Amino acid sequence: MTHEIRFSEPARDPESGLFFRRASNTGQPKARLLLLHGVGSNEANLAALATSLPEGLEILLLRGPLQTGPQGFAWYQVNFTSNGPSFNQEQAESSRQLLGRFISNLPTLPTVIAGFSQGGIMSASLGVTEPEQVAGFAVLSGRMLREIAPQIAAPERLQTTCAFIAHGHRDNVLPVDWAREADAWLERIGVAHETHLYDMAHEIVPQELADFSHWLDRTLSLSSRALASG
Repeated sequence: MTHEIRFSEPARDPESGLFFRRASNTGQPKARLLLLHGVGSNEANLAALATSLPEGLEILLLRGPLQTGPQGFAWYQVNFTSNGPSFNQEQAESSRQLLGRFISNLPTLPTVIAGFSQGGIMSASLGVTEPEQVAGFAVLSGRMLREIAPQIAAPERLQTTCAFIAHGHRDNVLPVDWAREADAWLERIGVAHETHLYDMAHEIVPQELADFSHWLDRTLSLSSRALASG
């Protein structure tokens, strides 16, 4: 279902310092979705996704803390080399902690954190280290940071969260092998998840958005919540 959604002007969270925009596709939200953009973009980049998401959500678009251009931001600095991405681990860890503080400062609601590319990477980093903060996390054309391994939560804590992995076979920014690695890693650490591979490049396509919406509906029990409240 497609519906018009208007986001607020950017506001600064006093706890984390992160800027964000807020919208709701329902009068009384039953759950919350945080959307994180990729490197060199900004929080408005994923606003269009909101029009196709299931009803019952409060939607927050978050802006990365590092400015890379006039309207460009990132969660950490990254360079792409012949040996794969090389990134600033201290900045990535700082952003992970800021996201945790941001979520802790919100009113309690079942929450999913999701993002595209670097935003998906940050979503996974938060999800596997602080699973109590989110019901699930989604990685859209992203990857999992191998460096996060020592901080991954214990198996019993990870039973409370789940994940959605989506990637393109023709992705020339982050090759599809990163999605396969994330799938195997989540299997190994015991995180319930589903992985979808599409005939696409480094992008988001309608079928992916539809699959993500269905997963979101199930993860946050939006349909059953709507029936219960009705």
